[in-house]
Amino acid sequence: MRRKTIIIIGLLVVAGLAYFKDDLETVVSGFNVKAVDYQPPTKTVWLDQKVSAEQLSWFYHADQGTRTFLIPHEWFMALEQPTIPWLLFTAEPPLSDINYLARFGFIPDTVIPGKPDPLPIGFAHGTAMLDANGAPWRNPRSKTDMTGIGLTCAACHTGSFTYRGTEIVIDGGPANTNLFEFQKAVGVSLFLTRFWPGRFSRFADQILGKDAGLDDRMALRGQLDLVLKQYANINNLEAKVAANSVEEGYARLDALNRIGNQVFAIDLNNPNNYASHSAPVHFPRIWNAPWFSWVQYDGSIMQPMVRNAGESLGVSAELNLLDPARGLFKSSSRVDVLYDMERMIAGDPPSEDTGFGGLASPKWPENILPAINMDLAKKGGDLYKAHCQGCHGPAIDSKALPASEAFALFKDHKRWIKNSAGQPLLDVEMVPISHIGTDSAQADGLASRTVETPPNLGIKDTGFGFALRDLVVNTVNYWYDQNNTAAADRERINGYRPPGIQAPIAYKVRPLNGIWATPPYLHNGSVPSIYALLSPVKDRPAQFWLGSREYDARDLGYVSNVSIKNGFLLDTTKQGNSNSGHEFSSAKHPGVIGPELKEDERRALIEFIKTL
Repeated sequence: MRRKTIIIIGLLVVAGLAYFKDDLETVVSGFNVKAVDYQPPTKTVWLDQKVSAEQLSWFYHADQGTRTFLIPHEWFMALEQPTIPWLLFTAEPPLSDINYLARFGFIPDTVIPGKPDPLPIGFAHGTAMLDANGAPWRNPRSKTDMTGIGLTCAACHTGSFTYRGTEIVIDGGPANTNLFEFQKAVGVSLFLTRFWPGRFSRFADQILGKDAGLDDRMALRGQLDLVLKQYANINNLEAKVAANSVEEGYARLDALNRIGNQVFAIDLNNPNNYASHSAPVHFPRIWNAPWFSWVQYDGSIMQPMVRNAGESLGVSAELNLLDPARGLFKSSSRVDVLYDMERMIAGDPPSEDTGFGGLASPKWPENILPAINMDLAKKGGDLYKAHCQGCHGPAIDSKALPASEAFALFKDHKRWIKNSAGQPLLDVEMVPISHIGTDSAQADGLASRTVETPPNLGIKDTGFGFALRDLVVNTVNYWYDQNNTAAADRERINGYRPPGIQAPIAYKVRPLNGIWATPPYLHNGSVPSIYALLSPVKDRPAQFWLGSREYDARDLGYVSNVSIKNGFLLDTTKQGNSNSGHEFSSAKHPGVIGPELKEDERRALIEFIKTL
């Protein structure tokens, strides 16, 4: 065919694609990825939370054995962003571009000055991984092992916000990510890589080399088809429960149900176990948590290793539940790394002399945020004692209180118990939902969900929480056995605590140090600011936007009253999103925990909360 004719046909194809672009986008509307705009901050600062930059750099990328996106690291770095180009064979920017990932709320890692990490906080480059069939995943041409990439706990438990151009990173704080939308972005990128003209060729050039032969390229395409089959299976499961699911959006995730879906439905290949996302929760802050008697919002888990290994399985660590020949409960989950991460967060046991060790809660940075009005804060301290201290305990190390009261919590021996090694644990109080009045979906779901398991796994309890406990314990014990871990070391790694599980219709309370840095509020993130939380429910916003990073230093929350393109509009009238309860009001109904606060009282309490 003559060159001129080829050029004309090419131009016609391009013109046709441009003309039908809207129709094409309609066809793939189910693949439409929504992510907020992102403007890199003028500067980024880390507050002094008693953990070194070197420790944080390790923590941000420590490999827990997760394979969150079902593809190797090498593929992740070679994929293009999930957008349709105007020109047929035009390459899109890399999916791994740090500013693109930031649109989903992930935080660029610049904690080591002059050495930015190519991956955001919470992404780990792992070791050799298996494919969907359980075989070693190898490059079709070089036959070298392909290595994993997955999220770590830092992805969900590192927060940040901006204030007038400065980004402040909050280690151990709640993430402002939209994980569901980002996983969708990876899936769409893979789909376009397979079917959009020119993309697979560019992808193969990076994975195999430009001079790779047809057989190697076809083998790579076969690997891609296998991954797309996995994504299609998950999409079908999502579609099955969509009618009863609640959109998570930014800053929230239905973590426990997602863990259950991963292990009991996907890993076990049992669609009957796939549950709707009925109870999104706001990512919890984790400072001091290693020294609590119970963790999770509903106080359902006692042992640190059950908590951490369950988290790694939930973000797709490899887990064999089907093939006895390969070892039931064999997993890529790294128990040793999970323990090291827990130790960094925990530090030394708490004491009256030194307070909590490990990762400290953040202190209000008066060199960046407006100065605290200390006279007003002292008035707020009196209000805190009257209205908050009974549940949350005495304020920890507040400069608005006399020095003698700074560690009053540690003098209250009724609040402390000990683990089997004699180390102190804060015995957190469980408040019945009938009293606190907040949305019950998270607690109800854990208490009522059941799962099916085959007899050969030896999991006899059908209750979700107890079955999950047994599965995680078996997975951890498999790792212990394979690594010849002594009984004393197992006890130490397990945090000197048994794998206790409970499913109360209640939520736990904890000290409020650092609470100013953890919007939005209540366990389901249904209240945008501390000011709104101190207001009667009728005065709280029924709808507000999530996805902004800008901090509201007056009301203590993200700026949420302005429409955000591709943001998430949280509607508190929907199932699981109720903003009721924990109410200061003159009304008489369940969930009212104190009298209605006047405007000056709310402002005084806010100033005091800044000191925590």
